[in-house]
Amino acid sequence: MSENNEFQNRVDLKQLNQAADRMRGEIGKYVIGQKNMVDYILIAILSDGHVLIEGVPGVAKTLTAKLTAKTIDAKFSRIQFTPDLMPSDVLGTSIFNALSSQFEFKPGPIFGNIVLIDEINRSPAKTQAALFEVMEERQITVDGTSYKMEEPFMVLATQNPVEHEGTYRLPEAQLDRFLFKITVDYPTDGEEVQILNLHHQGLMNRDMSSVKSFLKKEDIAEIRKKVKQIQIEENLRKYIAQLIGKTRNNSTLFLGASPRASIALMTASKALAALNGRDFVVPEDIREVIFPVLRHRIVLSPEKEMEGWTPDTVIKQLLKSVEIPR
Repeated sequence: MSENNEFQNRVDLKQLNQAADRMRGEIGKYVIGQKNMVDYILIAILSDGHVLIEGVPGVAKTLTAKLTAKTIDAKFSRIQFTPDLMPSDVLGTSIFNALSSQFEFKPGPIFGNIVLIDEINRSPAKTQAALFEVMEERQITVDGTSYKMEEPFMVLATQNPVEHEGTYRLPEAQLDRFLFKITVDYPTDGEEVQILNLHHQGLMNRDMSSVKSFLKKEDIAEIRKKVKQIQIEENLRKYIAQLIGKTRNNSTLFLGASPRASIALMTASKALAALNGRDFVVPEDIREVIFPVLRHRIVLSPEKEMEGWTPDTVIKQLLKSVEIPR
């Protein structure tokens, strides 16, 4: 996703670009391939958004999420979702202190800067619903008292698309709270040979204690301010509105995208432009991030689902149906 630019930016993106390159390099020491997943997670961090990562077991979903978190000097927390997990196991609970004769709130693992939720669809709706408020409002409410999350706050969640026994499908309202849904494919033949060679030679590093961090949480707040300054022309904003509007009057779809999708698409396009060293958005930025922005926000009609269509198939048709602004 990187570009070489020789023009002078109006927004200073040097710190961001240097940090992103170093983070990619550090993650590449442990994960072969999956460059798109890494870049999309970086875009989500810049966009102040949450990410849902979907892929079969063994394609480095959890490892990549954990490594990305470790390259940032911030509090990392991991929650393994299971069918018996209760909301209090995630959010925290009030415990009676006999010495003070008062209830004291004990924060749960959700109180982190970057929170990895492994197999989010393993827990029932009651526990999944505990994430609604914290993902949208960056706070939780327990016993009538609200507790704010420390910034930055980001949820990275993984799920397995194949196994359905013992899983609980995420409702549309919760899916809409994720900026991106990243689908992770198998490695290419060349990447798989590289993985085998490294394992055969004993060079595949499993010890992540030496992972370096290249961004402080204070840096992220400053960089996000710069991303908001990225320019997007009015014709590109209209282009986004047209693309999203096409999902609402589409015979192949049972459910179209909400205005939250439009905002997510614009924000992610700005972040991608910044990651590519530009202080302005081009149509290619929008066309690239529209897939992870939309694929979990549209629902196929039953007929198209039976015919083997996927959300990405519909998104490709949308891109063909709307003229690219120049």
